[in-house]
Amino acid sequence: MSTFMANKGNIVRKWYILDAAGKPLGKTAATAATLLRGKHKPEYTPHADCGDFVIIINAEKAVLTGKKLEQKYYRTHSGYPGGLHETNYRLLMQSKPELAMKVAVRGMLPRNIITKDSLRRLKIYCGTEHGHAAQKPESWTQE
Repeated sequence: MSTFMANKGNIVRKWYILDAAGKPLGKTAATAATLLRGKHKPEYTPHADCGDFVIIINAEKAVLTGKKLEQKYYRTHSGYPGGLHETNYRLLMQSKPELAMKVAVRGMLPRNIITKDSLRRLKIYCGTEHGHAAQKPESWTQE
C-alpha cells in the first residue's frame, strides 16, 4: 500500500460559505484559513495546494473582543522614511471590513508560495449577497 499524495490532477475543490455575523474576527479567519489550506480533508498534503474556495459574508458584522477596537492598529509602510501609516481597527472595520478580514486570514496562512494561490480563492463580502450562487456553495458551521 502506498501513501497518497495530492497533486493538481486529483484535487476536487468545493465552495463553502462562512457567516461572520456576531462571531469573533479571529475565529472566522482561523476557520477560513483551515478551509483554504485543505486541512479538513483526509487527503491533505502539506506541500500541495489542496484547499477549497471560501466565501465570507457579513464581514462588517464580525466582532473584535476586548479592547481591540481601540488598541489594535493596522500598519503599512511605504518603504520611505516617515512612511508608516496606522489605522485604528475601529475605523478599519467601519470603512474596509473586507480588508480587516483578509489581513486576519493572511496572517493565519503559512508564509510560502501556496498562500498567494489560497488567497485568490478567498471571497469576502460585507453583506449577505454574493455572486457565487452558480457554484452551489455549502454552508460551513463554525464551532
